[in-house]
Order: sequence, then structure tokens, then C-alpha cells
Amino acid sequence: MSNRNPVERIESPAYPDVPYQNVEGWERVGSLAGGVVMLGKGIRRGGFIGLIQVGIGAMALKRGITGHSSTKRLLEKSRQQLHSVRSDIERAGDELLRMKDEVEGKIVKSV
Repeated sequence: MSNRNPVERIESPAYPDVPYQNVEGWERVGSLAGGVVMLGKGIRRGGFIGLIQVGIGAMALKRGITGHSSTKRLLEKSRQQLHSVRSDIERAGDELLRMKDEVEGKIVKSV
């Protein structure tokens, strides 16, 4: 028999550079509207503060147009990791309780 490892196929997304949409509905409309408002305010105000407003407005418009928010993606990823850790801790706690009950049962039987 041969000890060769089978070749595993590596799946890659069809469009690796295109982010998925995680901003939808009213949230997307709000980003578009807020972006337009901030752009207008920044252009009217001028100066450094106006430049900051234009930048924020441009970022909000980009978020509304593309339907993707990297910040939201990071927050969702962190939330998923938190839920995973929480379920691991709960599972470990249940296992400890089961082991404790098992040990107490053996002590009672031996007495």
C-alpha cells in the first residue's frame, strides 16, 4: 500500500477581492443620506473641519453605495468569537459538574 497523502483541493471564492454586502435596507439608505449631508456640510464649511466632514461623508457614501462595511464585519467577527468562547466555557462548566457528580457518587457508594 502507498503512504501518499491524498491531494486536498483548496476552494477559493469566485471573486476574492469583492467584499460581500453586510449593510442592507434602512441602514444602507441612512448611510447614503448621511454621506450626502456630511459632504454638503463639509463643502460649505471649508477649512480643516470641512475637510474632515467631507472625508466622513465620503466614507458613509462608499458604505451606502457598496453595501459593505469593514467595521461592521470586524464587529460581527468579534461577536461570533465571543459566542464561541462563551459556549466553550459553558460546555467545560457542564463537564466539570458532571465529573463532580460522578466523583461524589463514587464516594457515597464506597462509604
